[in-house]
Amino acid sequence: MDYISIDNLEVFANHGVFEEEVNLGQKFIVSVRLYFDASAAGREDDLKKSVNYTKVCAGITQWMKTNSCKLIETVAERLAHKLLTDYGIVRSVEVTVKKPWAPIGLPLEHVSITVERGWHTAYLSIGSNIGDRSRYLEDGIEHLRDCEDIRILAVSDFINTAPYGKTDQDDFLNAAVKLETLLSPEQLLDVLHEAEDAAGRVRDEHWGPRTLDMDILLYDDLIMSTDTLTIPHADMPNRDFVLRPLCQIAPYALHPVTGRRICELAENQRINYNISG
Repeated sequence: MDYISIDNLEVFANHGVFEEEVNLGQKFIVSVRLYFDASAAGREDDLKKSVNYTKVCAGITQWMKTNSCKLIETVAERLAHKLLTDYGIVRSVEVTVKKPWAPIGLPLEHVSITVERGWHTAYLSIGSNIGDRSRYLEDGIEHLRDCEDIRILAVSDFINTAPYGKTDQDDFLNAAVKLETLLSPEQLLDVLHEAEDAAGRVRDEHWGPRTLDMDILLYDDLIMSTDTLTIPHADMPNRDFVLRPLCQIAPYALHPVTGRRICELAENQRINYNISG
C-alpha cells in the first residue's frame, strides 16, 4: 500500500518513569508511516484526498507536549491510535518513538519502540428470540457504534429463523454486521459481551433463549482457536441463519478454512436443507 513517511520529528516533551524526566522533560524523535491509497490524490492533484502531513506533524507535536506517559511503548500506542482515528483515509500506521536521552548511564544513540497498528475487517452474527427482538438487535448495533474503535460498514436485513440446536423455543431474529475495528479479536469479543450484558443476557442454558447473542464470524483472514474464541466461527458453514444474512452483505467474502465464498456456503446449505427436507 502507498504511504507517507515522516522521519525524525523532534519534540521536547515530558514522558518517562523518573520524576526528573516528567518535571524537566527531554527530547523525543518520532517517525511515522501512514498507509493509504494515494492514487486519487496523485491523479487529481488534490490535497483533500491525501493526508496533510503538516497537520500530522502539528498534531503529533501537540499531543506529545500536552500528555505525559511513563513508557515510550504507551506513547507509540496512543499516537498510533490518534492517527488512525483522526485520519479516516489511513488504513494502518507504523510509529517509531526514539528516546535519545534515556537515563541508562551508558553511551548509546537512542532507545526506541516501533508499533504497527491498523483497521481490521470483521463480520458478526447477531440474534435474539426474547421480548422485543428488533430492539435488542438495534441496541446491540448501537453499542458497537458507540465504540470509537469500531466502524459499522453494513448491516443485513433482520430475518426470522427457526431455533437451531435446541428447537423447543421461540423463533430468532437474526442479522449480520460488517465492521472495521482497531480492536484485537479478544478485545472485540469483550465489547460484544458488554453489549449482551447490557441487554440482560443470561448464560444458564447452552443454545437456550437469549435477549441478544453476538458472535464473531470472520476477522480478516485470521484462523485461531483458544479456550474462549474460535475464528472463523466453528459451526458457521452449517448455519443457514448465519449464512443467509451474511450473504446479503458479503457474498464474496472468503472462508479462510474451507476456501469457499460465503455465497457458495449459503447455496450448499440451501441444497442440503432441500434434500434433507
